[in-house]
Amino acid sequence: MSQVTEVVKIRRKVLSEIARMAFEGSLKDNVEDILQTVVTESGPRYRCCVHKERAVLKDRVNLALCQPINTTLAVAAENALNQEAADIPIISVLPEACDQCPIDKFMVTDACRNCVAHHCINSCAKKAIMVVNNRAYIDQSKCVECGLCKKSCPYCAIIEISRPCERACDLEAINAGADRRAVIDYTKCVSCGACKTACPFGAISDRSIIVQLIQLLKNSDKHIYAILAPAFIGQFGLKVKPGQVMKAVKELGFYEVHEVSFGADITTIEETKEFAASVPNERSFMTTSCCPAYVGMVEKHMPQMLEQVSSTVSPMIATGRWIKNNDPDAVIVFVGPCIAKKAEADKYPEDIDYVLTFEEMTAMLVGAGINVSEVEDDGYQTVASRDGNAFARAGGLVQAVVDAAAKMAPDAVVKPHRSEGLGNCKMALRQLKDGKIDANFFEGMACYGGCVGGPGTLTDYRVTTRLVDNHANTAKVTASPENGNAIDEIKKGESWHHGH
Repeated sequence: MSQVTEVVKIRRKVLSEIARMAFEGSLKDNVEDILQTVVTESGPRYRCCVHKERAVLKDRVNLALCQPINTTLAVAAENALNQEAADIPIISVLPEACDQCPIDKFMVTDACRNCVAHHCINSCAKKAIMVVNNRAYIDQSKCVECGLCKKSCPYCAIIEISRPCERACDLEAINAGADRRAVIDYTKCVSCGACKTACPFGAISDRSIIVQLIQLLKNSDKHIYAILAPAFIGQFGLKVKPGQVMKAVKELGFYEVHEVSFGADITTIEETKEFAASVPNERSFMTTSCCPAYVGMVEKHMPQMLEQVSSTVSPMIATGRWIKNNDPDAVIVFVGPCIAKKAEADKYPEDIDYVLTFEEMTAMLVGAGINVSEVEDDGYQTVASRDGNAFARAGGLVQAVVDAAAKMAPDAVVKPHRSEGLGNCKMALRQLKDGKIDANFFEGMACYGGCVGGPGTLTDYRVTTRLVDNHANTAKVTASPENGNAIDEIKKGESWHHGH
């Protein structure tokens, strides 16, 4: 997660104001006021003028209402209050906010020796390079950013400067368009959120459904469940207890609040069975399926490796199925650190109805006037195993399967390997396929640090990792197969697998 920059502060203020108005019932009449209260005449100012600031803010409000960017705010608010969510991409570029990054991608540095060979000039088909004052010079009006000059220079005197959003995307799913504004290629994008975190102008954001959910909480007689990802520990305050968080969330109007770590135990047990049954007889190695951005990367960029991915559902889906198996009309709201979970929920709407990031849940709590740190701790005790709770951090999943295999399939040989970051995951998968990595079980995580490092988190993942481990160690059982309630749920016959 990035630091709490001005971009983050503005985004959170917008979400909190929208939530407050939705809870008060004033959003329809006062949504335009957000443009005046978040951006005032007296500043602070981050762009050329107050009009530009408010144009950017309007785009941000529309996304927060899950409406197309070009919608008028009055119409967007009315649609959201009617629980209408537009079919828009999960992550979008705010056109007014994009700085169009007017940088020259290739530049000649002082390392240029004005050599006699002039490989850079000879390599340029567009004749964009010349020598000026004994140094190579790139005419940017002719340059097409092919990079051949950089490759040809024996002194490495030509450097490449990439835009922050492009550099953050390991899948090359975002590039500058003809007008230099960022453009997302959704055939490559897996909604990991790396570009959103990287953009220093806050020009990339994700859609939100907080208003639609608030309306449901206020007006529906259905049982609405909140399920908290294992990474929730420490997100709402480093000294805030899990029981305080769960009670605060319930005060918003949720029927019950559950830990997704219980679903993680179900996932671990089923994934261990799948591993023991298929490796090495049917496939040389198996990979995890819990990170939707990682799975999306395999589906879109390495489809030939899809057969290696586990068919076991993620802890989010397992938790949703568990609840709906016992309460068929339940409405399930996943709360976690991940933007890509919104894409996973779109794929499996029968299991998950809504997805919120921790940032969005915090905005709802602030909007409702609930201070989590002041809520009474009810002494909540986790219903999951230590390993189920440890899913939140990198390495937690492989450790859970190793521990489960020792109890369920002692003859199975589990040789784990893991990677963080989609670029590293791609490289590791290739090496596993080629036999360059001696492993047969692979944990792929899009975010560094695992789920605790997701784009929807509120705290530094290095701190949260320690808090997650501390909480996990309070569990009554260590390994997932020791969780009798999870075993009982599996025995009911619900399917815990799906195809990709």
